[in-house]
Amino acid sequence: MFDPLLLELTTRIQAKGGESVFVKEEFKKCVSKRGDAFISSWLWKVPGFRRWRVTRLDAGQKLQVLNSVAYPEFDNDQPLMGIDLLWFGSSSKLVAILDFQPLIQEEAYFARYFQGLKLLQSDYPEFNNKEIMRSFDPNKYFSPWILFCRGGLAEATKSLPLAFSAFLNCYLDLQKNALQGQSHISDSQVKRLQIDYDIYSAERDPAHGLFSSYFGKTWSDHFLNEFLFPGSSLCN
Repeated sequence: MFDPLLLELTTRIQAKGGESVFVKEEFKKCVSKRGDAFISSWLWKVPGFRRWRVTRLDAGQKLQVLNSVAYPEFDNDQPLMGIDLLWFGSSSKLVAILDFQPLIQEEAYFARYFQGLKLLQSDYPEFNNKEIMRSFDPNKYFSPWILFCRGGLAEATKSLPLAFSAFLNCYLDLQKNALQGQSHISDSQVKRLQIDYDIYSAERDPAHGLFSSYFGKTWSDHFLNEFLFPGSSLCN
């Protein structure tokens, strides 16, 4: 379901000079014990970003997942980029979350970085779901203009590809403009906030239970703390 979007994301990363970074073999690809699913992950070093990770889970008609987070360099206080797409084929249900994930919840910060995302939410009303996300505090590391959709086949095949492309364009323009400006938050504070994001996310990410069901708890624990949110091990 999400292969065209994965290709688009990879192409955009490479066009920005992204270089593939080594991923441990156990995380690069893992097949479920039942053989009914596999998960693949990639890690990129992109100019302007210290870390850009991508993960794809393929469980056939039962479930498809595409997840990605981009972490800007510590001298850049712009939001992280978060993508989380899930397709439940047997019930034809889509859950899509696209957001500029803010380091802080302040009006001046929002005014500096979120005008483009605000416009996108207006352009794609089907991605303006007001349902509260159960696992996370929407006022911490999520923006007021998150693109959040619960839909079906029409949204997955028609609306999502358009919103996805527009979202990537908006975020990469934001990054380009940020390089020409000046960070308002110190490097050390940006580092602290990005680590806090990893700690917060590792504690609450609902994907951990999903991964455990397919690949076992031990593998999922390692994947969560070493690949998805490695900053969570730096809490001390």
